[in-house]
Amino acid sequence: MNYGISDLSIIPVRKEPAERSEMVTQLLFGEHCEILEENENWSKVRLAFDNYEGWVDSKMITGIDEALFQVLNKELQVVANDTFNLVFQDQDYSNKLIVPGSSFPFCDLEKKSFKIANKSYFYQGKVSENSYGEHLRDSIIESALKYFNAPYLWGGRTPYGIDCSGLTQIVYKLNGIVLPRDASEQVMVGDTLTFVEEALPGDLAFFDNDEGKITHVGIIWDRHKIIHASGNVRIDNVDHQGIFNVDKKRYTHKLRVIKRIIQQ
Repeated sequence: MNYGISDLSIIPVRKEPAERSEMVTQLLFGEHCEILEENENWSKVRLAFDNYEGWVDSKMITGIDEALFQVLNKELQVVANDTFNLVFQDQDYSNKLIVPGSSFPFCDLEKKSFKIANKSYFYQGKVSENSYGEHLRDSIIESALKYFNAPYLWGGRTPYGIDCSGLTQIVYKLNGIVLPRDASEQVMVGDTLTFVEEALPGDLAFFDNDEGKITHVGIIWDRHKIIHASGNVRIDNVDHQGIFNVDKKRYTHKLRVIKRIIQQ
């Protein structure tokens, strides 16, 4: 097979084809991918959502053909919005617990149904269908707060564990906006703001290390407040110097730039 889709709640994507290799991201339920390379047990994939590449256990991927892959690329994204959603396979007694940001392909909003490959599902809970308009910034903050206190996990994209750029990417996905996976890529998107005082809720703040490499990102909430994943998803103070951790009572991240993705 040259294309695949996730029929599992969460699939770890690893740097190398080995269980002990670090997880670099996760493929969520309903997200699809191109298969670039295969060996006996592993498949190197490129995620259609953000073009991120890594290795997955081949047994975890459900194969699809190129025609379906291309249709999925063009389809309007409908994603799970509640902190937890239950989905039920048609004519099957089992159910699956789905995390926010999961995709529901070929979704019928009236019947609350969707399809993955040749399987039909029904869902409970709310979905996002990219229609927030003038309330988009409020919706982004509401989405971010759903992850409050979620533990930090390198490569994570779920309430069970999430990293800083995973948080910003999924929060934006829940609101119909596609961001790259890593902070070093996300910083290339949007318009640069000159002063932190210009920032509005939903703008992204980026932070660098001593070598000038972007290593952290967070979501501006209110004036001088930021939501970010560092140890856990938390709210801290932010100013022109960087993030001031209210528990440690010191600056932990050095501000590099603030970017505006939402033009409203």
